[in-house]
Amino acid sequence: MSNELIGYLTTFVLAAFVGFEVISKVPTVLHTPLMSGSNAIHGIILVGAIAIEMRAHGPLQLSVGFVAVLLATINVVGGFVVTDRMLEMFKPRPKASESGDTAP
Repeated sequence: MSNELIGYLTTFVLAAFVGFEVISKVPTVLHTPLMSGSNAIHGIILVGAIAIEMRAHGPLQLSVGFVAVLLATINVVGGFVVTDRMLEMFKPRPKASESGDTAP
């Protein structure tokens, strides 16, 4: 194994551990604002994946680039869907009708 590959793997493993520790310590109240912020970051990642895909040479690079663009797109769309659902919880509920309905 080359030293460059070992460096990349070390960086990846350390980033995974740090990311897990940071996310696991976030209080529940902050999840909605952090999800919105992470959607912006994932949008930047999507643009970067597209830019790298444009410079790819060969079928392996094209395949990995396509998978990166696909996963980044799914992440952005899914993040916005989750954020929208979480924000729906904070909207006021419709008032009960005047016909004597006492629904909660």
